[in-house]
Amino acid sequence: MSINNLNDLSSFEPEAILASLPGDHPRMASALALGRQASETGNLDVAELSRIVNELYAEGFPAGSPLAKQAEVPTTASLSHVAGDSVLPSTPAPRSATPAQLPSVTSKPDVASLQALYLQHSQSVPAEIDITQLLVGIDNPYDSQLTNLLGGAGYSSQAGITSAASGIPAEASPYYFLQGLPSNTAIELPVSAHPAFDVHLVRKDFPILSELVNGRPLIWFDNAATTQKPQAVIDRLSYFYQHENSNIHRAAHELAARATDAYEDARETVRRFINAPSVDNIVFVRGTTEAINLVAKSWGKKNLSAGDEIVITHLEHHANIVPWQQLCLETGAKLKVAPVDNSGQVRLDEYQKLLTPRVKLVSFTQVSNALGTVTPAKQMIQMAHSIGAKVLLDGAQSVSHMRTDIQALDPDFFVFSGHKVFAPTGIGALYGKSELLNAMPAWQGGGNMIQDVIFDKTIYHEAPAKFEAGTGNIADAVGLGAALVYVERIGIDNIARYEHELLVYATAVMQKVPGLHLVGTAADKASVLSFTLAGFTSEEVGAALNKEGIAVRSGHHCAQPILRRFGLETTVRPSLAFYNTRAEVDAMINVLLHLTSHKVPAGLTH
Repeated sequence: MSINNLNDLSSFEPEAILASLPGDHPRMASALALGRQASETGNLDVAELSRIVNELYAEGFPAGSPLAKQAEVPTTASLSHVAGDSVLPSTPAPRSATPAQLPSVTSKPDVASLQALYLQHSQSVPAEIDITQLLVGIDNPYDSQLTNLLGGAGYSSQAGITSAASGIPAEASPYYFLQGLPSNTAIELPVSAHPAFDVHLVRKDFPILSELVNGRPLIWFDNAATTQKPQAVIDRLSYFYQHENSNIHRAAHELAARATDAYEDARETVRRFINAPSVDNIVFVRGTTEAINLVAKSWGKKNLSAGDEIVITHLEHHANIVPWQQLCLETGAKLKVAPVDNSGQVRLDEYQKLLTPRVKLVSFTQVSNALGTVTPAKQMIQMAHSIGAKVLLDGAQSVSHMRTDIQALDPDFFVFSGHKVFAPTGIGALYGKSELLNAMPAWQGGGNMIQDVIFDKTIYHEAPAKFEAGTGNIADAVGLGAALVYVERIGIDNIARYEHELLVYATAVMQKVPGLHLVGTAADKASVLSFTLAGFTSEEVGAALNKEGIAVRSGHHCAQPILRRFGLETTVRPSLAFYNTRAEVDAMINVLLHLTSHKVPAGLTH
């Protein structure tokens, strides 16, 4: 037989490989059927084959197989900010009065979690794969053909993406299930190891990415508005409603204990994810907007008066403008705005001039939702603290793209929304320094936030309970915890590296589209690519992309002041996440090129 390329499989004999593995694995029949289909059609379904192999890894191989488990999965301590004594993904001991046996992230074997852990620790595949290792030394008449097929494949859907740390192409082979195969000798990862990242494996965790829109595969480039949800989060929500659903804190029965443990475990996950000192610093809210309003209505009303000043930047989302305007109207304080340069970066010289003794609060975004600008947050916080001001840092657009270390950044408040980091909508978190939260008055009254109520007065709990009046969004808080654990398993640094490479690629190819003008070109950016296209409105571009299944945001992005700074009312805003690919970027570029090539000159008609 002869296999010269991936499309020449007419005489491929799958039994020659699979029959060589000792034992009768239950997935053997499926793999053989897939191989037989490949031999008949000439097309190998890599996605289905990879699914089968992923199940093999999850279930284990028969005794004697070269792929049987040889060693425990290495610890993530050297690859992530998660503390070495943190337990992922198992559940900590219950903290409620009645012990509750909480589930893992899903109610069935968590294959997605195992895939993510394997992905994080797998090694780069060598240029040549030793097929004899796979076949346990058995004489194989198709050795050279298999070597060509599996070891020397020259195809890559994203050829050229290079690891910043290693210089090795990040996707040297499309067969990600062959990367880092266990051998008879355990491989120890050095502290500085750069774990592999495979976007195709990650995409399998997000069921909505298999959706068709207008007959085309969905391409989700609206991540700055909201992110899609992995199966682990969907399953965790389902498990909660099937096995744990109850109100929390106020009952002695089993389901209340389970729900309480799940809710408070999610609070601990948030604390760990942002590296806050204590769970008492974490208040669950509906999202970033509610968190900012809470600070404005509680801390702001108590601490600001006529003549005081609040400083924000030109980059802010409306949610970080309007509450401060309202507070200024109520207290007589003044709102000042730090300008940006023509690239969209904050002008630190002008920001410094605004920092006078009258400034009581500085509130700014870590990443602009409209431009993608990454602000010099740590420096700006230090500058504000030097004149005695408090700082609120808006992390809505940063938390899914880069590591968040509250203790290193040192803001007084930090806010983010769960739905921007692969969690459900309607849930988010406010971090506040303990001395500030405990000194702030409650901003809503009701059950859950009180110690004692008589008609003359009420005694409140300390933070965070003081700010969580009534029945909270319990299930979605649990979902937020599951989403953050999912991100931890893949590794936020892995995500940041991949997204940066994708952003660089997308920026380069977009600049080749005639008439396309990028808005926001700061040197330090996250995954936002706002643009205008000459001769087309933002709505026309968005509609054309939607016809091809490509979802982008067209409009002012709830950030009108920064767009007007550049003389615009709207832009088209593709925004990237770690499940997007170069191929998807290319699909968007093809639509834009088609648009520009078919534009009718002014004065002419079709």
